[in-house]
Amino acid sequence: MSKDARLGTDAPARPSPSEASAATPKERKKTIPQSKRKGYNPLAPERVAEILKRLDQLYPAVTCALTHASAWELVVATILSAQSTDVNVNKVTPELFRKYPTVQAFAALTPEQLEPDVRSTGFFRNKSRSVVGAAKRIVAEFGGQVPDDIEKLLTLPGVARKTANVVLGTWFKKAVGVVVDTHVHRISRRLELTANDDPQKIERDLMRIIPRDRWILFSHQIIWHGRGLCIARKPKCADCALENICHAGDKTWSTVEIHKNAKA
Repeated sequence: MSKDARLGTDAPARPSPSEASAATPKERKKTIPQSKRKGYNPLAPERVAEILKRLDQLYPAVTCALTHASAWELVVATILSAQSTDVNVNKVTPELFRKYPTVQAFAALTPEQLEPDVRSTGFFRNKSRSVVGAAKRIVAEFGGQVPDDIEKLLTLPGVARKTANVVLGTWFKKAVGVVVDTHVHRISRRLELTANDDPQKIERDLMRIIPRDRWILFSHQIIWHGRGLCIARKPKCADCALENICHAGDKTWSTVEIHKNAKA
């Protein structure tokens, strides 16, 4: 089997963005049925390694975009980031952490007192309950220190696996799982690294094929890729270094076969 077959590309080299932008709409996307090529395996180690290599070239040293100076601040910022953007959260948290500098300060609040401070992040009532509830539990159960154990983190109000993995990976440098946010969910499906739609099943699939020492960085890289290029609507495929090994069904431009089921 050729290397191209293993990687899932038998197309010519990816053109420059200027060449791509000059292509006609019909040229930009080949609506070709699911690949019939024998031997193509989207989870082949060679293909996964190539994806990781290209991500390293694009995003060599990225980390969490949420501004924080402690594990507790990262817990708060990650809770607030649900159904919001990191940019928006980063506008809110500096003043929030100035006003309430410790987990104990948050624990002394009622959710209603916190609501005006986090209103702009959306779903502010639920988020206020989660943040205050998490602070109270950390103070009461964990001596005011954010635990570095996933089972303990998951007992905190508002903390599910995504938030727990963000805190463990980014702050404690513990690769316990793979962060599956909206970007990782979308791009892992487009790249055919999973066919699942449930975040926990996606995480398990990624944990099986991504080396453990890459779990933390991989999540950060995919998140940055999702913000800048592989966006939800009209991804910037012509500018993407992964384009010729990506067969996503919702590509806006392609030099390779389109797999109709490989989409967000």
